[in-house]
Amino acid sequence: MSEAGQEQTTAPAGIWTPAAILADLDGTLVDSVASSERAWGAFARRRGLDEEETHRFAMGRPTRETVALLVPEGERDAEQGQIDRDEVDDADSVIVYPGAAELLAGPIPIAVVTSGSTALATARLRGAGLEPPAVLITADRVTRGKPDPEPFLLGAREIGVDPARCLALEDAPSGIESARRGRHPRGRLPHLPPRRGTGGRRRDPRHPRRSRISATPGLRDAR
Repeated sequence: MSEAGQEQTTAPAGIWTPAAILADLDGTLVDSVASSERAWGAFARRRGLDEEETHRFAMGRPTRETVALLVPEGERDAEQGQIDRDEVDDADSVIVYPGAAELLAGPIPIAVVTSGSTALATARLRGAGLEPPAVLITADRVTRGKPDPEPFLLGAREIGVDPARCLALEDAPSGIESARRGRHPRGRLPHLPPRRGTGGRRRDPRHPRRSRISATPGLRDAR
């Protein structure tokens, strides 16, 4: 176990204090919705897809997984590269949420666990005026993204803390499911409104008015 995992924090009797925090990035620490909408909107226009449904379909999982579902195999690398460039180039437009800087600088060890790439996560953190933490779990570092528990389990392992002693902060259904399957207690931040709409099932942007496909197989409400 790392020194970070051995650090103790004090709290009033009866109040549980996590040994570590595993925080999602987009929608949890920073507001990147407008930037993400621009990048995925451009992708949707290139592919002749519904822009709103494409953005909703893509949220909460690695770009490569979304592109693999929507783009012919021979064109995937080029499309993923373009989306990545568009998002990184627009990273300065993201807005930090209140309390995010204090959370990252606080006494409890923290890892950022995101479905974005390392380049994008680093660019968005710095664009929002935040210093990337020592433990940064991104799509580049996992085989299976959210809702699989691998990202959160890797974050707990790198900090050196039992997953059950980590608090996971998430805003997306796929991330909540990932944390639930990793045995992490889950929490929401005050700035996050209740999720409405499709939850774990998302419309296929190729046929937005006709069909739905399951973006997160087996997703259950993690409340």
